[in-house]
Formats: sequence, structure tokens, C-alpha cells
Amino acid sequence: MATTIRMPEVLAGAEEAAIQSWSVAVGDTVTVGQPFAEIETDKAVVEYAAETAGTVLQLLVAEGDAVDVGTPIAVLGEPGEAAPEGRMAPVSDEGGDSAAASAPMARDAAAAPKPQETRAEASGSQERRFISPLVRRMARERGLSLDDVEGSGPNGRIVRRDLEELIAAGIPETAAPATPAVPATPRVSPAEPAEPAGPAGAEPELIPHTRMRRTIARRLTDSKARVPHFYLTADCRVDRLLELRRELNATGSVKVSVNDLVVKAVAGALQDVPEANRTWSDEGVLQHRTVDVAIAVALDDGLVTPVVRGVEGLSVSALGRQLADLAERARSGGLRQHEIEGGSFSVSNLGMFGTQEFSAIINPPQAGILAVGAARQAPVVVDGALEVGTIMTVTLSADHRVLDGALAARWLSAFVARIEHPLTILA
Repeated sequence: MATTIRMPEVLAGAEEAAIQSWSVAVGDTVTVGQPFAEIETDKAVVEYAAETAGTVLQLLVAEGDAVDVGTPIAVLGEPGEAAPEGRMAPVSDEGGDSAAASAPMARDAAAAPKPQETRAEASGSQERRFISPLVRRMARERGLSLDDVEGSGPNGRIVRRDLEELIAAGIPETAAPATPAVPATPRVSPAEPAEPAGPAGAEPELIPHTRMRRTIARRLTDSKARVPHFYLTADCRVDRLLELRRELNATGSVKVSVNDLVVKAVAGALQDVPEANRTWSDEGVLQHRTVDVAIAVALDDGLVTPVVRGVEGLSVSALGRQLADLAERARSGGLRQHEIEGGSFSVSNLGMFGTQEFSAIINPPQAGILAVGAARQAPVVVDGALEVGTIMTVTLSADHRVLDGALAARWLSAFVARIEHPLTILA
């Protein structure tokens, strides 16, 4: 039997939300807990997980369209089952105007004004128009007038897609209307020349967000907002590590990178301090029995973090092959879902770009991420004498819900010891 999925109240008090992107398509089989859609409200973007299992029979709202909480957005049923008669027409694959606007259900729902809708008078007429709160806020922030915009939503409602088309068309921004409390702008006398306009074609170009960019923004914003980060920094002397790498590459068939040795040292330190190999969950702290490390891989339009599992049991050469394979498939779009899930710890290495030091944002539910800088020559003191050494600065970002300061310091000390005594990495 078909089940109607309605727009959830993803944030307390939200009366309206927009489908930012669908995570499923018509015909897909959905399980409980599977990502179903990314939903945008006036304040945030939230990933909505399916609460009902079934096959997607219809998607009723186009990406970018906003609807009231409780409005039908999708229909689930059995494989091969036809959608019940009388429901709204499915959304087209081209993502154009929502077909729901022409359905009787949508017309009936739109005919009665909602308390949260913004009513606008069309210029020169008494026609009442509706603007979603999300669009109203975005237009206000950009100083855009919606007076001459024809809404493509139900009953002529102005939806986000209409605003994006207005921005893409290069409509000049207007000053926000002054409130009675703000004094009027002084008039410029005819003798004073007006401020020259910017050069033609100098307006900024709107580059629409990709799904990956939206996901990165959502996850990292959520991490910084909800995970209590703290940071520990250490300098590692890596002269012996670099010498070991030269020897390995001179005799081995697989070229070993500094990053391969760093990831192996991370795994060794997590074995030395197993209390750090934990992640947070609402029910309790999870103690992991293997060392699964996520590696940040930069892409043209973002980044992904594929996971190498069981790093403690891999040789450096085998680890290097896995890391090279994952990085290559990450850049070509060939990663599988299980390869980007899980992990208890992450490594982000910007040393190859010359970055000396930085801090990284934790990738939940992992409890730590190590930011690795470039190796550089620097003065060091050995037995009271000054000499030149090769130094690499690393910064640990730790989740204070899982790792306390002393525990994080023990782990970082174990990592530095592995790096500075690199034969222990091979053990």
C-alpha cells in the first residue's frame, strides 16, 4: 500500500522548508535511515533520513521549491505498484516547474493563504502574490526587488528557483528600503557628479553550488557547531624519516611517500594509545578494534575522505598502493559508498602545497584529525649545540567529548616518537 511522505519539521518552529536536493530517484528502493533528501529551511540545511521503507513511486516537489511543513513531498510503495490516483504529478527529471502546481490538490492548498506566507501587492494592481520566507530573506540580503517577478510556484508563488533566475539574469541590486527610524539619504546637488558605475561586465558571477559543496558545507558547519574542538601542536624532526624513505624507494618496487609513513605512524600511535581509537555516539563511546584511517583527498570542486581499513596490519608498501588507488578513484569519481564511510581518525596533509602549519575540522563521528604541514629546515638544539634539522609541524584537532587533554597529549607524543624513530613504523 502506498505511503505518503510529508515535509518534516526538520527544525523546531519551521513552518516551511525547501527540497535542496533529492538523495533518491523514482524507482529506488529505500530503507529506514537511508538519506532521503537534503532539506533547507530559513536557517539551516538538514539531511533527512527515510523513516519508512519502500520503493519511490513519485517525487512531488522539485529541487529548490519550498512547501509548507506537512505537505506531501513523495510517495513510497511496493515495487511495480502504481501511484494512487488523484495525487500530484511527479517532478520532471529536468527540475523545471513543479508539476504539483497544476494538480487539483496543489491548487486547493494554495488557494487559502497561509499565516506564514508573505503577501505582496503587484505593481499597479491589487493582485495578491505569495513569497516564501526563504526567498524573501535571500532577496532582502541581496537588495533585490521582487515586484516584477512572475512566480512559477503554485498559484503564482515566488519560489527559490525564480530568485536564482533573477540573480543569473544579472538584475542590478537595489538599496534596501529605509525604515521610518532611519533618516532619509541627503540629496546630491546637481553640481556634484554622481559616483561612477563599475566597469561593464564587472558584476560577480553566480556559480551554483554542487551537491558535494553543499554536503561539505553542511557537514563541516555541523561539526564546528556541535563538536567541542581543541587543538594540540607539535614539531617532529623528520631527518631520519626522510632517510628511511630514500632507502625504501631505492630498494623497493613501490614508491613510498612521506604521507604513507605518516598514516602508518598514526596507526601505530593509535595502537600505542588505544583509548584514543574511539568515536562518539549518543549511546556511548565506541572503542574500535582496528585502525581505520580516513585520508583527505582534494578534488577540483571539493574533497572526499576515503577510508583505509586495518592500517595496523598493512605493510608500508601495501598501504601506499591502497592510498594511491583510493586517491586515483576519488578524483575519477570511482569510489564506492563503503569506502567513504566509517573510520575512527583522519589525516589531512597540505605539506605538498608548502603549507607550514594549519588546523583541520573534525569529520564526525571521528574523534580526531591530524593536520600535517610541510617539512622545512630549521635551527634545532641538540645536547646544547645548535644545528640545522628538518622539522614538520603537525596539529591534532580532538573531540573533547571523547578525548581529554592529557589523553590527546599522550597520543600526540606517541605519534611524534614513531615519526622520529621511523624503524618503529615498519615494525
